[in-house]
Amino acid sequence: VQLQASGGGLVQAGGSLRLSCALSERTSRINAGGWYRQALGKERELVAELKTDGYTEYGGSVKGRFAISRNNNQKVMYLQMNNLKPEDTAVYYCNAVVAAPGIGLLDYWGQGTLVTVSS
Repeated sequence: VQLQASGGGLVQAGGSLRLSCALSERTSRINAGGWYRQALGKERELVAELKTDGYTEYGGSVKGRFAISRNNNQKVMYLQMNNLKPEDTAVYYCNAVVAAPGIGLLDYWGQGTLVTVSS
């Protein structure tokens, strides 16, 4: 499974961006999809996660501002980011957790897309 993230860019505080993550294939083995981010000098952190049963989880700092979703064929995952703040500046990575028979759960990562929020 390959993931291609896009949609990052420069935006002013209070603005919006939508990130997209295209999966190379549709697979019933995808357990969950999500977005993570890593700011300069900080560890990677969870932004949002969407499981196949529709359960969503958000990092505390983005609750109420960000929304994760996927399209009907489940090959594209989105992260709608509203009311962006300078502290949201980071490289955003999309992630897919895939069930591999006989192995367990495997993580796949996109290449990252930079989001810069100016004050």
